[in-house]
Amino acid sequence: MKIIKRKYLQDIIDVMGTPDIKVITGVRRSGKSELLNMFKSYIQENDHNSNIIYIDYNLDEFDNLKEYKELIKYIKEKYNPQKNNFIMIDEVQICKDFEKAINNFHAEKKYDIYITGSNAFLLSSDLATLFTGRTYNIEVYPFSYKEFLEYFNLNNNDENFDRYVLEGGFAGSYYYKDIDKKYNYISLVYKTMIVRDIVERNNIQNIPLLDSISDFLIDNIARITSYRSITDTLNSNKVNINDKTVGTYIKYLCEAFAFYKVKRYDIQGKRYLSTQDKYYLVDHAVKYAIEGTKNMNYGNIYENIVAMELIRRGYEVYVGVLYEKEVDFVALKRNEKIYIQVSDDIGNDFDNNVFKREVDSLLKIKDAYPKILIARTKHATYQYEGIQIIDIANWLAT
Repeated sequence: MKIIKRKYLQDIIDVMGTPDIKVITGVRRSGKSELLNMFKSYIQENDHNSNIIYIDYNLDEFDNLKEYKELIKYIKEKYNPQKNNFIMIDEVQICKDFEKAINNFHAEKKYDIYITGSNAFLLSSDLATLFTGRTYNIEVYPFSYKEFLEYFNLNNNDENFDRYVLEGGFAGSYYYKDIDKKYNYISLVYKTMIVRDIVERNNIQNIPLLDSISDFLIDNIARITSYRSITDTLNSNKVNINDKTVGTYIKYLCEAFAFYKVKRYDIQGKRYLSTQDKYYLVDHAVKYAIEGTKNMNYGNIYENIVAMELIRRGYEVYVGVLYEKEVDFVALKRNEKIYIQVSDDIGNDFDNNVFKREVDSLLKIKDAYPKILIARTKHATYQYEGIQIIDIANWLAT
């Protein structure tokens, strides 16, 4: 597979030498192992006094290190007091009681530590319990549109944007020329994640129920959803379930990075609202791989793409609520705040009903923070009463 330099490499470089345990997380097949290899190459090229102790548990040569005491022994033997010692471990969870070894290395204060692993064992909610030292998380996502263009050496144009909308960001699928084979790959990645990162870790017995909840969320991306609405829908289909179980299973799906939960935010009251959230897929192509491409709702797909791009760019993302109207996103980062509405097709003039509906919510916001309408305009950016109107492909490519 072709390797491109993703932004995550700089994220790791920026925390080199810190005492934190660097943990690379993210959905399966998002490129965590490749990232660790890229960082290894960077160290080799730029630090000629480095001693890299690299362990890839996918390789047979490390089969004898599957018990933590053997791992400790191996790394101690490789330690060089005259050099800068780096520990890099891929798929660390394969070592039994790996956290004991990592905590030992951290306590010795002699190593710069980097690990990747299965989401079932390195959930962000568990890291504080697993490791007694501080951790620094670097979350890796499937390819963005900009990375997609770089990978294939393409220009930003209508044809290539439409291709990304269909193919998504799981780079492993790019090996395959046929779209059905691409979707078979993505479907397998998703189903493997369900089994290994959710079912096995949480000892779930009712797998069909988990599948039903997953299918509901996939079918309802970018729509306001509550535990109650899911429960009522499943009960109407003769699936006996309660709100608590639904909430638990959704939590597992989010912990495995399958979905990202976006809460609602009252713009006028400046407070967060409970219940009725939105859920977005880690990669929109999962929807096509599971459900097919019939009856495609491009508005919801574009909204999913924008949501994940905002998260990828480091924003806290909320659904805005104002006078019973909805603003698709309130994006926050430090002192920055952006209001964003997403649409499929807003037409070619200001007088059509679709355009008026999309800008109406933004116009009702009276503060001075930027307001953006992202749509498939196929035009250069322009303004309407202070609102920036931006073509989605152009926004994603910048």
